[in-house]
This record gives sequence, C-alpha cells and structure tokens, in this order.
Amino acid sequence: MLNIKILSFCELTTKELYDLLQLRSEVFVVEQDCVYQDIDGKDQNALHVLGYNDEILVAYTRVFKPGIYFTEASIGRVVVKEKFRQQKFGYEIMNASVEAVSLYYKVSKIRISAQTYLKTFYNNLGFIEVGEEYLEDGIPHINMLKV
Repeated sequence: MLNIKILSFCELTTKELYDLLQLRSEVFVVEQDCVYQDIDGKDQNALHVLGYNDEILVAYTRVFKPGIYFTEASIGRVVVKEKFRQQKFGYEIMNASVEAVSLYYKVSKIRISAQTYLKTFYNNLGFIEVGEEYLEDGIPHINMLKV
C-alpha cells in the first residue's frame, strides 16, 4: 500500500519538490530517452499526488482543475518508479488522483493525454479513448476521458 499525500505547489517541502522532479526526470527523460521541458510552468497550478512506500517516493501524478490544462479536470505526469511497477502502485496513485479530482474540484469528468502503450491500463481505470493518436515529444499519445 502507498502512503498518499495530496499537496498544492505551495505546500510542497523543498525535499518533496526535489523528489518528485527527480522521479519525473528519472522516468520521462532518462528511462524513456526523451528530451523535453518537464518543468513547464504548470506545477504551480496543480495538486501534487505523491505515493510513498517506506518513505520513498515511488509514484506521482499532478492534477488540474477544469480549465487549466483541458476544459475538463485532468491528471498528468503519471509515473511509477521502475522497480515498483509490478506492485500495482500505478492503480493506487491513479485511484487516489481520481478521488482528489472529485474531492477538491467536485467534478467527475477527467481528460488525460495518455502514452498510447498504456491504453489498457487506463481502460481498466474507466478511461476511454477519444480522438486520434498523436505525437507528443516524439512519443505516441491519445486523449482519454473518464465520465
């Protein structure tokens, strides 16, 4: 089980911010070999959902209220540390993020920009594909919606 924290940008400690940026870089930049601007100026407008296992940040998302990233509420930067992926922490962090959208923003409709190879994972969480596949930072993505 993950120990979940949900914090605004201003509530993050320096260590929490460092850890989440390190995890995002570890997976999205190094592991996926994708040079892109991760620090995009949107973190200040997000809720940060941090998942800890034995005091180590192993899973993370950022959540936006409707109108910030998409018309709908959204969840992005979904990441699980590689050596913890077989423990279902992706499902735990996403379920906590969906609950955060409901609790903090009082809405249920959520749009995500998902890496295409993860469609089945998101389908299992109730998201359905909408629109055509597209490239984002050289990686195939698809918009998905949960209502």
